[in-house]
Amino acid sequence: QVQLVESGGGLVQPGGSLRLSCVASGIGFRINVMAWYRQAPGKERELVSAITTGGSTNYADSVKGRFTISRDSAKNTVYLQMNNLKPEDTAVYFCKVVAKSEGSILYRDYWGQGTQVTVSS
Repeated sequence: QVQLVESGGGLVQPGGSLRLSCVASGIGFRINVMAWYRQAPGKERELVSAITTGGSTNYADSVKGRFTISRDSAKNTVYLQMNNLKPEDTAVYFCKVVAKSEGSILYRDYWGQGTQVTVSS
């Protein structure tokens, strides 16, 4: 089993910045992709950004040029640096990792509990 704990959410004014962190813990697992999703009230959960073990990244069009994803594989941690935040970025942000137990061939998704990001003046 993999447990994920997110942190770094909060209230920020438009144009401000926040940095989200997500730490994965557990025994004997291997992580492949690490990603951030978000879900605004009344909307479906959407992919914000993802990063592979090799460092390849992708971003939703709405956050390109403003958000940066990074990971520290030694610490099983993924970060999301969010700059120039807009009110439409307001959502609950979820961390997701694709991981498998050592000795298993099957990867599965693990989700964090979410952290609220509110952009408002």
